[in-house]
Amino acid sequence: MGVVILDMPNSLQNRLLALLTKAELKRLSPNLEPVLVSRGQILNETGSRLKHIHFPTTAIVSLMYMMENGVAAEIAMVGNEGVVGIPLFMGNGITAYRAVVQSGGYAYRLRGPLLKREFDRGGTLHRILLYYTLSRLRQTAQTAVCNRYHTVDDQLCRWFLLSLDRVTTNDLSMTHKMIATALGVRREGVTEAAGKLQSAGLISYNRGHITVLDRAGLEARVCECYETVRKASPVQLPESTRQARVRTV
Repeated sequence: MGVVILDMPNSLQNRLLALLTKAELKRLSPNLEPVLVSRGQILNETGSRLKHIHFPTTAIVSLMYMMENGVAAEIAMVGNEGVVGIPLFMGNGITAYRAVVQSGGYAYRLRGPLLKREFDRGGTLHRILLYYTLSRLRQTAQTAVCNRYHTVDDQLCRWFLLSLDRVTTNDLSMTHKMIATALGVRREGVTEAAGKLQSAGLISYNRGHITVLDRAGLEARVCECYETVRKASPVQLPESTRQARVRTV
């Protein structure tokens, strides 16, 4: 069962759409369809031909690379700073990864041909999407390095901070299994790492709820990968000074 977000979305909640000119937004707005997506929902499957591009507003989407034996790991995370569907404007429209909703909420979707037509105009949307594609490549590369050389503790801090940066609320809903799958580690590893964070006074959790008590402390503990990914965004992600609450089930 996904999370239901009661507040209706606004397209400008997506930071890329907010950068468009008035003329571009006027052309696109009639065709931007708000959709409510649920945790665990698959937006597109590996090898599928994309029909829509999604601009998340309050949802977070994990891009998962699937192996032949069924194991998977997250290669990138997309929230209100980005889009899901780069192959629509940077290739043949066939995706190499599974896009699965990590935290339920709203997104705006736009049909592929309409997105391509606006992209081919060569205006602000064109430049923004190219810049975002570059930032996505940087995120994927940094994730690969982090997963190879940094501890599960580091990875969990990075993952929490990036997740919280990509929503307008401090509340997230996710399972321990989903976190472990995203990081490509065993569920027990996530539990152990979360226990260390709690012992350090950075988070507390009770009955499936995790409260971030000291976000600045998480940032002091996290590896360099978090800041590298944050700065690579086409629109600067928020400075991390607020307290945040994460709900897991």
